[in-house]
Amino acid sequence: MVKFGTAGLDANFALQGFKKTIEAPIYLEKMGLDAFEYQCGRGVRVSEKAAAEFGAACREKNITLSLHAPYYISMSSIDEEKRLNSIRYILDSARAVKAMGGSRVIFHSGSCAKLPRDMALAKAVDTMGRIMQALDENGLGDITVCPETMGKVNQLGSLDEVMALCKVDERIIPCIDFGHLNARDCGCIKTIRDYENIINTMENEIGTDRTKIFHSHFSKIEYTTGGEKRHLTFEDAVYGPSFEPLMEIIARKNLSPVIICESDGTQGIDAAQMKAYYKSLVK
Repeated sequence: MVKFGTAGLDANFALQGFKKTIEAPIYLEKMGLDAFEYQCGRGVRVSEKAAAEFGAACREKNITLSLHAPYYISMSSIDEEKRLNSIRYILDSARAVKAMGGSRVIFHSGSCAKLPRDMALAKAVDTMGRIMQALDENGLGDITVCPETMGKVNQLGSLDEVMALCKVDERIIPCIDFGHLNARDCGCIKTIRDYENIINTMENEIGTDRTKIFHSHFSKIEYTTGGEKRHLTFEDAVYGPSFEPLMEIIARKNLSPVIICESDGTQGIDAAQMKAYYKSLVK
């Protein structure tokens, strides 16, 4: 089953009269959504008690939980201390999402710094292996980590680079951010064939089982020659990508991803629009 949800709370959350994060599951249910990605981009600051309470509220409404790890993870940093600190940030994120009853941690790999891309990727692959070992050693081996495709050219996170990270361990699931992929290649996603090529690459590189349940972020994103500039809403008619062809290929191939909308302030409204279109295809 495909799950649709939001990255954090959108502007409509307050407009609907909600005030506290603990109310998010009620809002999501009202919007017809069933997934939520808890945002820890600036650090994992949620207590175990608060995490457990939020998780219980989500379970009551059948909301699937994931968590976005801190943005300052840098898996290929030339500063060895900074690189290895990334392991700790993932562990902190894994503990938090486990306390919530969720199972997926999404993270950015970081920039290539001053390294050639192949050397940066080699460092990141080594860090990925250390992360998996640390998760196992800390009783967190049941948490799924999801490296994300990135939107800026100087960031480590092309589709091929994310596939390489996923090959470190068969438990790793990719987070395919289609807006990021479209932005880093200046509008490369235009047709259903473009989406199909991305899905086919996943199937060829990591197999059909993991591809079927991949994690996804989706939004329209403004870009420059350097890639991502800013997130937009579905009202944008210039930058894309369009979500309809993606829903069509997901329906055709009977995939079951978690799709998290990252539109600029309209996550809930836009996620509901994606879900409605998808449901119209599978009746």
